Parts: sequence; C-alpha cells; structure tokens
Amino acid sequence: MNAFEYAAPTTKEQAVSLLGNQWGETEILAGGTDLLSLMKDSLSTPKRLVNIKNIREFQGIHYSASAGLRLGALVTLEEFLGYPSVKKVYPSLFQAADGVRSLQLRNLGTVGGDLCQRPRCWYFRSGLGYFPKTDDGKDLIPLGENQYHAILGNSGPAYFVNPSSLAPALIALEAKIRIFGPSGWRDVFAEQFFVTPKSDGERETVLRPNEIVGEILVPAAEGLRNAIYEVRQKEALDWPLAVAAVTLRTSGKTIQSARVVLGHVAPVPWRSRDAEKTLAGKTVSEATAKEAGEAAVKGARPLSKNSYKVQLARVAVKRAILRAAEGGA
Repeated sequence: MNAFEYAAPTTKEQAVSLLGNQWGETEILAGGTDLLSLMKDSLSTPKRLVNIKNIREFQGIHYSASAGLRLGALVTLEEFLGYPSVKKVYPSLFQAADGVRSLQLRNLGTVGGDLCQRPRCWYFRSGLGYFPKTDDGKDLIPLGENQYHAILGNSGPAYFVNPSSLAPALIALEAKIRIFGPSGWRDVFAEQFFVTPKSDGERETVLRPNEIVGEILVPAAEGLRNAIYEVRQKEALDWPLAVAAVTLRTSGKTIQSARVVLGHVAPVPWRSRDAEKTLAGKTVSEATAKEAGEAAVKGARPLSKNSYKVQLARVAVKRAILRAAEGGA
C-alpha cells in the first residue's frame, strides 16, 4: 500500500475542502470494506484519505409515515436491519440488506458505501481496467471468462455488472440520493445516480471527485407493495447472480402502476419499462408475473458463457412480483 495523507474532518464542509478535483487524487473512507481492498491491491493509490465517519449529518435513520425514510450515508447495514419500520414498510430494502450475509460487512459496510462500491469484475480487480483488451486490440471479455458479466446494457464498451445490493430496491421505490459538494447539496434520483463509464478514468456514478453521498431519501410507501428476489449460488457471503426489485401500486387486486428493476445483470441497475407496461392494469397472477419476466429480458445479449443468467433474471422478476403482491414476505 502506498503512503498517503490521512484526514478526519468533523463537518461536511471540511470534508469537501479536502477532496481533490481529479479521480484518484483523494478517496473517501466510510466503512472501508471495498476501498481498503482496492488500496491493498494498488488499484487505488490516493494521495489523501478523507475519513468521513465523524460527520454527524451523514449519520442516523428517521422514518415517518408521511415523509418516508431518511438514511444517513454512514448508517451501517446492521443498523439499518435493526430499525423497526424497515422490514414492515420497505421489505424490499430489508431483504436486500439481509442478503449481505457477512457479519463483518454488515457491521462495517455503510449504505452509502454500498452505492459507491467499485465493480466486482475480475478483470477490473486484476488491474486490467473496465475495458480489457487482447494483444491484438480486441475486447477480452466477450469471449473470455464472462460467466458473471452483463446480459443487458452490454452492447459496449462495458460488460461488468453493478454490484450494489440496495440500488435495485431504491430505484424501484423512487428514492433520491443527496450529494454534498462545494456548491452545497444536490439531489439525484437513484435511477440517475448510476452511469456506464466510457473510459478508464471515469467512475460508475454521477458523483464528482469532490462530492460525497450524504443521505438517501425514500418516499412514503403508503399504498405500495414492494419486494426483492435474489438468485444466488450459495447463502454464505456471495454476490447474487441476478436480482429483481418490484414495487406495485394497486387498487384492489388491479395493478395501477409498477416499477421493475434488475440487478447484477447490467453495468447499471436495469429498469425494465417493458415489464412495467405488461403489468399495468392487470391483476397479479402466475401468468401475469411470467409475462413480465419474459418482457424484462427482451433484448438481452448474453456473452459466451453467461446465457444462463437470462433465465435467472426472468425467474427473479416473476418471483419478485408474486412476493410483492403477497406483501413482500
């Protein structure tokens, strides 16, 4: 690990003033569960590390039925899981956090860090960047070891999948992410927070190098049914192979509107408007849920070794819809 300066500001203004204007100059330390691994492998070599753990404004959880849920970015997953209202009102978020099985990650990892973690792509983690090439300049991933890579949004140049556990549920719930920078606060819908980089010098979110995720705002969920369904190889510490988060607004047994978001299948959390359209105006049934699952993977472009993920995504959408209709249990 390279030598670096260390700063531990106590206010958000101090923290922002310590951040650089170019990616890689400085890095933000919260839980550190991802960043320290990147630094140990020399994938991140900041000149300064800015520890934001002591900034009180970025801490805490608050919920009210009228205003919804406010999550400080420094809230750990374990704190989040222990908050009484979450499981009842936002079962999709609870299920997503509960899917992180490592007690170490739950106790150290933060909700802000979950949104900002870097890709788990083994090419990226081996130091080959977002867009690894063969010796003759061709993309390495499409015909390489790609069994965990993207099946949607992968027409180029990126093939990695977004690793966030909470993002699909937050997008399905129309959450906002509040970002603090030199000009103050700015709000971004969770759906717009994630981007696909076009060069190795970019990042996977709309954050600028001198900005910090400060809090997440989730709207009130009255009249909404929400759930998530994850497909994993194992229940121990592992990232899912495919995820679907669903939010349904219903009138009686009829679906008025729906939001369907897939995770771990694209470089960004993937909202399926085709699946949403198939649900509007219908009642929930096995057939309706199956139709939405089919619509969700329309246009999928599996690589040489990951076509199995198309079926997993299809099934995840179907089961998330049925689970949401039952109240998220």
